[in-house]
This record gives sequence, C-alpha cells and structure tokens, in this order.
Amino acid sequence: MGIFITLRISGSALTAERLRMDTIANNLANATSTRTSEGGPYQRQVPVFAPRTAVRPDRLGFQGAGVQVMGINVDPSPPRLVYEPGHPDANPAGYVAYPNVNVVTEMVDMISATRAYEANITVINSSRNMAIKALEIGRG
Repeated sequence: MGIFITLRISGSALTAERLRMDTIANNLANATSTRTSEGGPYQRQVPVFAPRTAVRPDRLGFQGAGVQVMGINVDPSPPRLVYEPGHPDANPAGYVAYPNVNVVTEMVDMISATRAYEANITVINSSRNMAIKALEIGRG
C-alpha cells in the first residue's frame, strides 16, 4: 500500500473523528437546553460513518479507502422528565423535558474519539518517517 493511500485513509479518519468530537461537544453544550427553535428540548446528535471503498482493489485485494461521513442523525430516545413545577418549561403536571444527553456517555465517546484521532496521527507520522528513511536509503 502506497504512502499516499495510507495518508488519504488516515486523513479521512481524522476528518471523521473531528466531526465526532464537534458533535459530542455540541451535545454537552446543550445538555440542559429545554427549549429549541424547533420546540421541545434539544435532542442528542450522532454522526453516522461508513467505509469509503476504492474504485479498484489493489493487487492484494485491498478495497479500503478510508471513512466517509454519511450524516448526523438525531437520537430518537425520549427526553428525561424531571419534576420541577416552578420551571418555565414545566408541563401541566410539573415535569420538565430535558435533553436525552447523558454526560457520562458523551465523555466516554469523547475519549474514544480522541484516542482514534491520536492513533491516526501516529499512522501519519509513522508513514512520514518510513518515507524519509526510504529516501535516505536511496541516497546512500
């Protein structure tokens, strides 16, 4: 597999993981937003990824070409209901609908996205170092 293919694959993963981290940050920022312009509480967002396949497999049959973002879906799980009769967004029974964002889940996802991002940075750096060593061997 050529260095440029490796860089393209890792680059697509970096882009995807960055979007994942941005989405998680948005979820955390809106974890207590009980009112949105669409009405109702904020709903958790989740990015959807899919493998990007090469147009032609290489001589070893490898077809991978990275990852692509298919979109950002809204988590359909119901909001958390909390009894707060004095809240301006409370329903007639006194319950407030809070977003379906679980801070612990978001933090675990953030750690996972960060580790995946770091792993792809390591791949890029290793590819660069191998290319440099190959050039040094060619000169010597």
